[in-house]
Amino acid sequence: MAKTLGTPWQKLGHEVLASELEGVDLYWRASNYLSVGQIYLRSNPLMRSDFVDEKTGETRDFGRPDVKHRLVGHWGTTPGINFLFGHVNRLIADHNQNAIFLMGPGHGGPAGTAQSLLDGTYREIRPDITNDEAGLQKFFRQFSYPGGIPSHYAPETPGSIHEGGELGYALSHAYGAVMNNPSLFVPAIVGDGEAETGPLATGWQSNKLINPRTDGIVLPILHLNGYKIANPTILSRISDEELHEFFHGMGYEPYEFVAGFDNEDHLSIHRRFAELFETVFDEICDIKAAAQTDDMTRPFYPMIIFRTPKGWTCPKFIDGKKTEGSWRSHQVPLASARDTEAHFEVLKNWLESYKPEELFDENGAVKPEVTAFMPTGELRIGENPNANGGRIREELKLPKLEDYEVKEVAEYGHGWGQLEATRRLGVYTRDIIKNNPDSFRIFGPDESMSNRLYKAFEATNRDFNAEIIPTDDCLAKDGRIMDSYLSEHMCEGWLEGYLLTGRHGFFASYEAFIRVVDSMAAQHAKWLKVCNQLSWRQPIASLNFILTSNVWQQDHNGFTHQDPGFLDHIANKKADVVRMYLPPDTNCLLSCFDHCIKSKNYVNAIVASKHPSYQWLSMEQEIGRASCRERV
Repeated sequence: MAKTLGTPWQKLGHEVLASELEGVDLYWRASNYLSVGQIYLRSNPLMRSDFVDEKTGETRDFGRPDVKHRLVGHWGTTPGINFLFGHVNRLIADHNQNAIFLMGPGHGGPAGTAQSLLDGTYREIRPDITNDEAGLQKFFRQFSYPGGIPSHYAPETPGSIHEGGELGYALSHAYGAVMNNPSLFVPAIVGDGEAETGPLATGWQSNKLINPRTDGIVLPILHLNGYKIANPTILSRISDEELHEFFHGMGYEPYEFVAGFDNEDHLSIHRRFAELFETVFDEICDIKAAAQTDDMTRPFYPMIIFRTPKGWTCPKFIDGKKTEGSWRSHQVPLASARDTEAHFEVLKNWLESYKPEELFDENGAVKPEVTAFMPTGELRIGENPNANGGRIREELKLPKLEDYEVKEVAEYGHGWGQLEATRRLGVYTRDIIKNNPDSFRIFGPDESMSNRLYKAFEATNRDFNAEIIPTDDCLAKDGRIMDSYLSEHMCEGWLEGYLLTGRHGFFASYEAFIRVVDSMAAQHAKWLKVCNQLSWRQPIASLNFILTSNVWQQDHNGFTHQDPGFLDHIANKKADVVRMYLPPDTNCLLSCFDHCIKSKNYVNAIVASKHPSYQWLSMEQEIGRASCRERV
């Protein structure tokens, strides 16, 4: 079940305090320092002039031996994300707002780990990362290092539900997270490179499937820093008018913020952004308030265009070539910082620009004033239980499986009848929805009726928050069947976001076209595999696929509709995270589905016929067979 924290959707009613903005600036500088340190430093994390070398035992100054031998990681998007983390933390604390943070640009991983270190949650799960110089060194050294942590906002980082290494799913995960979660605020950072992917491009339309009365609010923030790996981004090279018209056409009210391209004082920048953020949040509070009235008009939701330089605050030029505000800052701007004295001096000056002596004490502990403005307890980004959904997941209230049995098999024998197995599954899922109205949804790309799940519509409708006309069937602004949008990517992403925040559901689609989300299923399986190794990550409900329109039943549609390859794709994953089921009849399908919907931390693929088929096993026989299967 969704969990309400704090007192959500409350306006501030006064200007943001200057002391808080000073705290945000300290946070930004600290997180930038921590991010650069993760990419570059293996030792001497405070740049001491009297550092004792761990190998030689000699006392020496900060130097090239303190730089990692192999420099990996990404800087370009990180400082902008650090800036946004600081301001989201301030807003959460000031408003007592329930919020999680989604980072689409996965290459901003250093920002995520820096954030969880500063809010204290990283040290709670990793007590070996102590709040001193030794802990800081270990924190730097482990980043993107064998046996360490990955360079993305990964499962190992508290507060993350979205890794972002494979781009395109930030919005689908964000919107899935707010479904049936009316108190949850999700700032979702979309990279301008990520915005060019197909799934993200269609993800903007997710606002038509959200009801502000029953769901939370997603705030898309387009991180418009102008460049991808080696090319400019499309959205950064069109006119402001065209850019704003694009987002307005997608159903958003865009607010643009520009900073970092001149010599404006950083506190002035923080003040301007805080004022804009409060304006935007006030608008969101108004949307939530209006939703509690009889006004069902679909709002234009606010979003922010955050235009800042790529690699913001790094050296403006390196070797005479533009770096800040260029694609050259995307990954490691100083690739030879260990090899050449000239590049090392640039790195040293870069690190010193953040004034670490104002951020860390003599022992290497973060100074209290750096984090004084931040939220506490479960409102911390790294501690919010919505970002560790297993903590708030409740078992489904399931009807008695035997009540849905095809009883004629026991009476008339094996091979009786011609029944559509998924039609009876629709009856079962109808009653699951009735028993769990706020924690169970069906997902599929305009195929629920085609997949014979007719009876589910007796309990709920399709969710649809665009215009509904009298001749429409089964559409409602509070539906629990997510099949009114023809995108496999969105259905999969919504379901993943829904599961990751502690709820339940399944995805039904045609066997041939489920291949569209091969990669998404693989990424989720990888996520689960890592989570299984983390004791603090609580298990979530499994990602369940039901594949219909099977290859042998698609002769009428031809070769384009025949592809059983999803099973091949699933079969090559580790057995501790995937399962495949091929039930031959209705009772077997019901038993398999019941098992899968109760399971945790798996990707389950069920191949089920929607066409009339013979019935072979009674429920008693199937449950006995399944019992043997589970013991294997």
